[in-house]
This record gives sequence, structure tokens and C-alpha cells, in this order.
Amino acid sequence: MTFIHVMTPQGRLTSDQRRVLAKTLTDAVLVPEVGKLTPEARRGYQVHFAERPLDMIAHGGELLSDKPSDVMVIDVVAMDCCWTREDRATVIRNIHAALADACGMKAPSPGWWINFRIIEEGSWGSRGGVLSFLDLLELGASHFSPERTAAIRTALAVKYER
Repeated sequence: MTFIHVMTPQGRLTSDQRRVLAKTLTDAVLVPEVGKLTPEARRGYQVHFAERPLDMIAHGGELLSDKPSDVMVIDVVAMDCCWTREDRATVIRNIHAALADACGMKAPSPGWWINFRIIEEGSWGSRGGVLSFLDLLELGASHFSPERTAAIRTALAVKYER
């Protein structure tokens, strides 16, 4: 369902921090997406961590090897359902909070940037074919709150006239 790619300078996150973030970043998106915390639904989410050497990242026009800076890019890719502006803002706030907590910081660094991208219906492949969000509702109906299920079905019917 959802892919979260965390790109950091080499050595920025410890294994313990990544272990915590694997769950907290998943939940940061899962709860707004399905309408409730459903641990069983976590299997539909992937979090990938990628580290780059300091001379392969620039911030403010300078390599981090020359001028260190606390930067991260988090790319969230979610299937289209009914992501409102407020839903996306909630996910971004949740991710910032999860990162700050895992890193032992009171507030997120201004160098942590989050992209939230939506993959339109019919543009996501899994299980050997094209996967629809409607398929996910049928496969894991109990994972979604009734309110979220209704909102997703309504939004997709309006967008794609299915």
C-alpha cells in the first residue's frame, strides 16, 4: 500500500533508531490512511533506509563533507484513496514527530524534508498485477474503520467513476 523511503547521511541513524522508525513511520501513515491503528495492516507498508556518503549530499550548495548539516529526505508514496490536504498534513506532522522522537530531539530539524506523493488508481502493481485501493478494501476490510472505508469508496467513485 505505502512505501516510505528515508534517505540520510551515512551514520545519521543507528540500528536502534531505524528499528524504532520502522514501526513509528509505518504507523504515522497507517493511522490516517486506514482510520485506526491496526497492527495487522502494517504488512502493507514498507520502509526503506538509504544512507549516502557525506560527499554525495549537498545542502545549501555545499557538500556535507565540507559543511555538516542535519538533513534527511523522507519520500512517502501512497496509493490514491481519499487523501485530503489535512490527511497529508497529518502524515507529515506524524513523520516529523516520529523522527524527532527517535533522534531524541525536541523538534524536527529544518533540514528534514518530507515529500508525500500519491500514485493514481491503476498505477500500482503487486501480486503479479495491477492493484486497486478497492482491492485492498476487499482483502483487508477489517483493517479499515467504517468511516474511512466509506470515504475511500466515495472518493474513488467520484475520481474514477468505477
